This record gives sequence, structure tokens and C-alpha cells, in this order.
Amino acid sequence: MASNEDAPAPPASSWRDLYRLEDWWAVWLGLLMFAAAGLGIVTSVPKLPKWQWGEFGSAFSASIVLPLIALAAGLGLLYFVIISLIDRGRAKSFLFGFGIVFLVACAAFLIANEASMTYYDIPYVFWALAIGMLISNTFGTPAWLGSAARTEFYIKTGLVLFGAEILFGNIWSFGAYGVAISWLVAPTVIVMMWLFGTRWLNMGNKPLVMVLAAETAVCGVSAAIATGAACKAKKEDLTVAVGIGLIFTVIMMVTMPPIAKWFGMDALLAGAWLGGTIDATGAVVAAGKAMGGQAEAAAAIVKMIQNLLIGVVAFVVAIYWVSAVERDANARRPSLLEVWHRMPKFVIGFVLASLIASAFAKTDSGALVVKSITAQTKQLREWLFCLAFVSIGLESNLKDLAKQMTGGKPLVLYLFGQTANIVLTLIVAWLVLNGSFFPIPEDLVKP
Repeated sequence: MASNEDAPAPPASSWRDLYRLEDWWAVWLGLLMFAAAGLGIVTSVPKLPKWQWGEFGSAFSASIVLPLIALAAGLGLLYFVIISLIDRGRAKSFLFGFGIVFLVACAAFLIANEASMTYYDIPYVFWALAIGMLISNTFGTPAWLGSAARTEFYIKTGLVLFGAEILFGNIWSFGAYGVAISWLVAPTVIVMMWLFGTRWLNMGNKPLVMVLAAETAVCGVSAAIATGAACKAKKEDLTVAVGIGLIFTVIMMVTMPPIAKWFGMDALLAGAWLGGTIDATGAVVAAGKAMGGQAEAAAAIVKMIQNLLIGVVAFVVAIYWVSAVERDANARRPSLLEVWHRMPKFVIGFVLASLIASAFAKTDSGALVVKSITAQTKQLREWLFCLAFVSIGLESNLKDLAKQMTGGKPLVLYLFGQTANIVLTLIVAWLVLNGSFFPIPEDLVKP
């Protein structure tokens, strides 16, 4: 991502930005993919199957190879055409480089889908980063390969697609209870981590503080990359935040269900607690399963409601960054136009996709259609995120990352924030779900 150094005042916006800026093209491309799935143009997106060691052939059967080639060709050509319009100098070597990036993404999915990796929930994001960093820190990343490492472009397109998975109707399925658990704690933890990191730990890298705070308080990887775009974080910042988060997500997924049982929490309270604290949605569901069906449902709903904060947090952070963090004390107050220019435009696509999907999902038949559409867009999003993290790995230098971890301050900040998150979520969840202060509808979350 772009450097977080002070930048001159942005140029005046114009209508031409709609077709010459990568930020806007991410919106158009994400909405185009969403529309293609909705109109039945895209009916299937390849997904590498689960497999066991010794049965490698089942993971790469002939039936999956052709769809993977078609996906690589389709995505590669789409991005090539757009990059030819906005960055012609890097377009010449893009297609060949994209082919290699896509192959590494396939390898990341393949490793993550092996039975033992699935059991320990070591996700594709980890392997995409690891393989990319292995290449960049051993052989180095050649310019022709670097031209296809379009981290922000892939991420922002994926985030627009992610909007279709966030249905506003999910708020009402858990009502004010879920909103209280998800929306009171997360902003509080973000503010606490920001103050602790910048004032107590005196961390000079403010984008890293903010990315770590969003990653911890909201929903892991998606929140980290959205907030990173809003506060102009470097790729190294994102790598550090995501790396720390992934390690502790696995630890929390394994340890929190037994802790909940040991304390004698009922399934509803335990599920809400898990959903509000564990970062990744998949890990949340897996942890909820260990507590039973009711806990699994409660955990998933709380996490979905929490996911709605992604766009809001990115928008607020963008405004705060331009009006406070990057503003000179003697400088003029930033104009609304400047705030608009700095706001990550993918938020618009994210909200549009969410509104469209939410509108269609109001009826039972519409909900089935949306479910069918998001089955495709979710898989597309996973591929785009994987391409993005391969790209981050290809552009990451271990020496630079070591400098980020000097003194262990990022780890201390994460542990402080996650501890606050665990305690506050448990308190709020208990207050709203124990039945002493608020009545709990019988059908709040059905077992």
C-alpha cells in the first residue's frame, strides 16, 4: 500500500476519475462480477476440493483443471484491459506475471485444503503470504512478476463483492441484542487500542496501530485490508497485522470453547462471545460448532452483524486520517472535497452490493436467488483475496518486517486489544442475554 508519509494536497477530482483511477475501477469490476453472477453469466466458480495426504490426484483432477484455466484467463484479461487503460507502462508484462501469481494462489488453496491443514484451520491467506514471501526473500521478485502484484486492486474488488454477503436483514434476526454485542464493543476497542498504541506505547507507525485495531476489533483480514486502504498503510503493516491475527485466531478457536464450557456458559451466551471475539468467520463457526447448534447460530449471526462495520470503520478512519492524523496543526481545515478524494471508493461499491442483495433477500424466493448469487461471488472474492495476499508476499521484505516488530510493540498492542475485546464482549453479551435486564425472545436463536 502507499506510503504513510505526508502527501501534498490531492488534485481536484473530475468525472474522468471514474474511468482512470484504480479505486473506481475496483468498484466497477466488483459490481460487474456481481451482475454477471446475478444474470446467470457466471454460474460456477472453481473451488479446489478437500484432499488427504497421499491422494494428491483427487485434488487436481482433470475436471478442475479446465475451469481453473478459464478463471485465470477471465480474470487475467479483465485486469489486463483495465491496467492497459490506467497504467499502460506495466500492462505489457502483466499477463505472464498474472499467470504465475494465479499458480501460487492455486498452491495456497491446495495446501490449505489438505485434511490436516483444514483440521487446524490454517487458511489459504497464510499460505499465500508464506509462498509469496519465500519467493521474494530468496530469488527476489522480478519486475515482470511485480507488475502483476496488484494488491490493492484485487483487495478492493474483493471487498465490493463481500458487500453482497452482508445482508442488513441479518441485523433483525438477532435484533438489538446482536447490535449491542457487535457495535458497542468494536468501536470501543478500536479507540482503546489507538490510544494505547500511540500514547502509551509511543508507536510512530500510526497506520499499523489502526490496522491492528481494526483487525482485532472487527473481523480480522477483511477489516484489516479495508482499514489499511483508508489510512494509507504499507504492505508491511498489513502483513504484520494479518500474521499476528491469524496465529491468535487459531489459538482462540481451539481454547475458547473449552473455557466457555468450564465457566458453565449457556450456548447462547457462549456463541455470542465467540462471534464477537474470534476474528475469522470460518473460525467463529468452527468454534461455535464445538458448543452445539444454538451456539453456532448465535456466533455466526453476531459475526455477520459485526461484519457490517467494515465499510463504516473504513469511512470513519478515512475522514479521521485526512482531518486529524495527516493534517498539520497550522493547516486549514480539510474540505469535504478533500475528504471525498481520500475516501476509499470501494466503500461505495460495498454498500451498493449490500443494499441490492438485501433488497432482493426480503422475500423467501429472493433470498434463495441471493444465496445462489453469493455462492459464486464469495468464491470469486476468495480468489481475489488470495491473489492479493500472494501479491503482498511478493512485495514483502523480511528485514523490513523485522523492523516493524522491534521491541515487540505490535504484539503487545494486539494482546492488549484482544484481552479488552474478550472481556468487554463477555460483559456486554452477559448483560443483554442473561435475562435479568432484557427479555429474551424464545425464537431469538433456535437450536
